[in-house]
Amino acid sequence: MILKDLKQYSKYFTEYTELRVQENRNIRITMVNGDIMSNSRTAVGGISARVYKDGFWGFASNPELDEETIKQVIESATKNAIFLSSKEKRKKTELPNRIANSENDFTTTKPKKSQKEMIEFMQKIDEYIKEKFTKLTSRTVVVACLDMEKSLLTSDGSTSYSMIPRTISYVTMTVEKDGQPYELYEVYGGFGQFEDNFEDPKELFPKLDEQYEHLIKKSEGVYAETGVHDCILDADLAGILAHEAIGHTTEADIVKGGSVAGDFLNQKVASEMVTLVDFANHYDGKLCPVPLFIDDEGTKGEDAVIIENGVLKKYMNNKEYADHFNMELTGNARAYGFYDEPLVRMRNTAILPGKSKLEDMIASIENGYYLMKSSNGQADSTSEFMFGIVQGYEIKNGKLGKAIKDTTINGVAFDVLKTVTMVSDDMVWGCGGMCGKKQLIPVGMGGPAVKCKINIGGK
Repeated sequence: MILKDLKQYSKYFTEYTELRVQENRNIRITMVNGDIMSNSRTAVGGISARVYKDGFWGFASNPELDEETIKQVIESATKNAIFLSSKEKRKKTELPNRIANSENDFTTTKPKKSQKEMIEFMQKIDEYIKEKFTKLTSRTVVVACLDMEKSLLTSDGSTSYSMIPRTISYVTMTVEKDGQPYELYEVYGGFGQFEDNFEDPKELFPKLDEQYEHLIKKSEGVYAETGVHDCILDADLAGILAHEAIGHTTEADIVKGGSVAGDFLNQKVASEMVTLVDFANHYDGKLCPVPLFIDDEGTKGEDAVIIENGVLKKYMNNKEYADHFNMELTGNARAYGFYDEPLVRMRNTAILPGKSKLEDMIASIENGYYLMKSSNGQADSTSEFMFGIVQGYEIKNGKLGKAIKDTTINGVAFDVLKTVTMVSDDMVWGCGGMCGKKQLIPVGMGGPAVKCKINIGGK
C-alpha cells in the first residue's frame, strides 16, 4: 500500500499545490495456441507535485518517496511555476474548486490468486476452445490486470485515497475460409481484480460459444454494400461514437484548441432522443466501469451532461478550463502515471437509454445493417470519424440476415446523431476501454443501441 496521508507535507506548500503519490501495478499474460508468449508483472510508482502561479503550471516528479525527495519535488514544481510566470504576464486568477475528501479502496476481499493460478485459469479456457472449436486456425487468450492506487493532497484542502482495479481478458479466435483468415475478438471482465472477475472458467464457456458462432457466420458472410444505410449501432459502437467522435470534441482543452464543439454550445447538435453524459462513478445506482470520486486536481467528481435532448450543454473541464470558460467544475482531470500531469479526460461516457426495444428497431428497417462491434476507431476535432467494424449482420425486411465481413463506417458524428430516430431501453457498458489522449488511461464507454443513418465503406 502506498503512502495514504500526505498532510505532513503541506508545510512545504507556498502556492496552489497538488501533491500526488501513485503506484500502477500491471500483470499481463499472453497465451497463443496454448503457449505462454509473455508473462510480466510491473509496479511503477512515485510522487509528483504540480503548482499554479499566475496562470502557469510547474510540475515535477520522482520515483523516490523519502521525506527529502518529496520536499525537493514540491520545491522544484514551485520554482518551475514561478520561473514561467516571471517570463510572461497573464491575468491573475484564483482557480475554482470543489473541495472533497474521500477514500475508496476496491481491493478484492477474496483470497488473492498467484500468477501461476491465473495461467492455470487461462489454460482451462484455452483447452475448452481447442477441444470444442476444432475449425480454428489460431486462438489467443490474454489476461491484463491494472491496479491504480493514488493518494492526493491539495493546498485548498482536498484529500483522496483510491485503489481502482480493472481486470480484462481478451480472447481472439481465427478461422480460415476459402483461403482467407477471419478473426473475431471479445473482451471479458472489467472493474475489479482478477478474483472478482474470473472465479470459474466455466462461467465464460457460454460466452465463448457465442463468440465462435458469430465468427463462423462471419466467415460465411457477405460484404456490406457501400453507401449510406439505415443502421443500428449496438452498445459497443454507440459507446465508441460517444467517446471518440463526440466526447473528445467536448473536452475543454480540445475546445480551446479549436474543436467544432466550440461553435455549438447551447445549440442543437443531435436528435432530441440523444442525451449524452460523462458519468463520474455511478449509473442507475451501480458502479461505472471506471469510477472516479475525486479527480487528480482534488475536485469532487460529478456527472457531466454534455448533450441534453439534442442540445450541447457543456464541456468537460479541469480547474483551469472551468475558469477559462466560466463553467462549473466537472472533475475530469486525470493522470495515468505519477509522472504525468492531469489532463481533461473522459471517465464513463454514454448515451442514455431511450424507450424502444431492440427487436422493434430491427423490425423497423427494410434494408440496412445491425453493427455490433468495432475493431478500432479514430476521430478528429471536427467530429469526423472512421471506425472498423468486425461484427455485424444484414437487416432484410425487418429481420437479421447474413453476417457481414470486416468493413468500416465513417461520417461526422454531430450529423450522424441528428439522424437518430430510435434508442433502445437498455444500457450496456464495455469493459475494456482505453483512451490514448497523450497518456493511455482506462475509460468506460457504453450505451443503448441507436438507429441512425451512416456511411458504410463496403469491402
